[in-house]
Amino acid sequence: MSSKEGSSLKIDRSVKTLRELTLEKMRDAILSAYFKPGERLVERTLCDELGVSRSIVREVLRHLETEGLVESIPHQGPVVATLDADKAAQIYEIRALLEGHAARLCAERADSTLLEQLAVINSQIQAAFRLGDFHGVLEQTSAFYELMFQGSGQTMAWEIVQSLNARINRLRAMTISSTGRAVEAAEEMRLLVDALLKRDAQAAHDASVAHVQRVASIAAKKLTELAENKAELGA
Repeated sequence: MSSKEGSSLKIDRSVKTLRELTLEKMRDAILSAYFKPGERLVERTLCDELGVSRSIVREVLRHLETEGLVESIPHQGPVVATLDADKAAQIYEIRALLEGHAARLCAERADSTLLEQLAVINSQIQAAFRLGDFHGVLEQTSAFYELMFQGSGQTMAWEIVQSLNARINRLRAMTISSTGRAVEAAEEMRLLVDALLKRDAQAAHDASVAHVQRVASIAAKKLTELAENKAELGA
């Protein structure tokens, strides 16, 4: 009998590993600005704060570096990555291209059940906005776009978006807290969802692109202000 008979390599995913929990905690801490841009991430201190081993902390920091949330500085070690205006602009350009195309195809291809699910998720996003639950906004917004890309059939495009997701959410965390953003975002998303439900492909594309362009302008303004404040402090 083969030694492989009766055995299984399947991983039990019903319980998250300590590494996964630590990664989520660290990612949330960066997105919420608990750790500030440029702040050193000292392994020993993180071990004490998180209550995990140094090997887990190192693995998590390496993973966050691949996500663009952490960068390694010579003679200094890992630090929270600084938000870069030029890179942010590029991310928004990529989002506008991919999300606009996905919205168009979703309006054309998705079944009615999926479109109705998008409407429900959008309602949950707006409810989280009203409660000031920014973590909920981020979580539900990610779910909305994942489902929209699924409905469009653009699986490869979604993989590209996922590779940028941590940086997208970091920028999103910055923009959603801006004054009046909840009202603006609700109207922008209403236009997108209405177009999808009506299967108006062009309107869905235009609403998606307009939404991304609006948050891009908010992010650009905030990043400029941050850079100016940093320059003043360093003067």
